[in-house]
Amino acid sequence: MSIINVGMAELHALNHPGVLVTLGLGSCVGIALYDRKSRVIGLAHIMLPSSTNIKKNDNEAKFADTAIVELLNSMYKLGAYKGNITAKLAGGAQMFSFNNSSDIMKIGERNVIATKEKLKELGITIMAEDTGENFGRTIEFYSEDGSLRIKRLGHDTRII
Repeated sequence: MSIINVGMAELHALNHPGVLVTLGLGSCVGIALYDRKSRVIGLAHIMLPSSTNIKKNDNEAKFADTAIVELLNSMYKLGAYKGNITAKLAGGAQMFSFNNSSDIMKIGERNVIATKEKLKELGITIMAEDTGENFGRTIEFYSEDGSLRIKRLGHDTRII
């Protein structure tokens, strides 16, 4: 079985059997995509909601809007079919408290919103999520059944 670590601003797709892991999701969002028939899995560790305001975007995995498309393309190359793909999300925490409530500081919330908007635009159903709050997460995504194990720092471990 392959076990692959997906770093910050990276994405990876994998055939069954395998596990994709990403460490230290704070305001970042882990986007886990699963093809229930082929059991191809994909995981993106995105840092920012949108690439549209960035002049030099040389890393599509960094942004929700571009990472999801890139991840799907990687999964298709492994035999995944769009009609079988569902999503699970984790992360998007507000890691620091600020005196002002400026939306620019709410990067975790903005990441979650952008991810959901892009998935909806692409017609991909979100099956479950563990997002928000104020703590970090480490996730393990299993090709066997599409389960997402979320180790919630300072809290419990959940499987969604």
